Amino acid sequence: MDLLDSMKVYVLAVEKGSLSSAATASGISATMAGNHLRMLEKRLGMQLLQRTTRRQHLTAFGEDYYARCKEILRLVAETDKQAQNLQLAPAGKLRITAPVSFGTEALMPALSEYLARYPEVSVDVSLSDRVMDMLEEGFEVAIRIGDLPDSALIAKSLRPYRLMICASPDYLARKGMPEKPEDLMQHECLSFSPAAITNWRLQDRDDIYRIPVTGRLQVNHGQALRVAALHGLGIVLQPAILLQADVKAGFLVQLFPGYELPSRALSVVYLQDRYRTPKLRSFVDFMVEKFG
Repeated sequence: MDLLDSMKVYVLAVEKGSLSSAATASGISATMAGNHLRMLEKRLGMQLLQRTTRRQHLTAFGEDYYARCKEILRLVAETDKQAQNLQLAPAGKLRITAPVSFGTEALMPALSEYLARYPEVSVDVSLSDRVMDMLEEGFEVAIRIGDLPDSALIAKSLRPYRLMICASPDYLARKGMPEKPEDLMQHECLSFSPAAITNWRLQDRDDIYRIPVTGRLQVNHGQALRVAALHGLGIVLQPAILLQADVKAGFLVQLFPGYELPSRALSVVYLQDRYRTPKLRSFVDFMVEKFG
């Protein structure tokens, strides 16, 4: 007799109060149900049920064995379901939230490959630098920059979000090339923060520099700061993914390439109970493949 079938009969006998009821629920005869129970007791060398003509009682061991059987059967059913889901092609609409710069410069180009790979999936992307409440706002997956607070979300780490310092050739021709970190204090530095003074951190093999920089322009949007730098308004510190194409094209010049700049953690996060869906699992795996 199959051990799992015998466990199922035993669990039903406990929950329905009798072997005959378990037999009916299982679609087998009462004799066969009794055989399943006897097989279990013989295998275990322990009595599970004390039976009389009117009632049955769980033994102390039988009660513990019942709880274990329930858990085993639950795990088996869950594993079967996961296996079935793995065989299904990802399909349906996937709602994603991501920061504006990463979403525009990195996620959008990558989505062309993802959608080509999974033609039955459609995506609804919301770009915002505000941290969205995934559960309340109905998002299945999010890209997050920075350290994550403790939460019920599951996170997979991606490559750190690197920063880059750049200026336009026109600005450098007018204002001069900063040769060492301290020179930044004499330049127009474009700030993301609304604060009038902020610190930029640079590191080489010998020292860490925290440079207080100032500038007449502060903007609360990375793309706007990039455009400001392209038009010669100052030196910008922004994510590499936002600036590297302009550097490659010669529209911006990377400054201090030999220095290490701060990086920020980058993660793809999702709700634990939703990872079993093929569309979400396919996207998370794709993000790890592309950016992990």
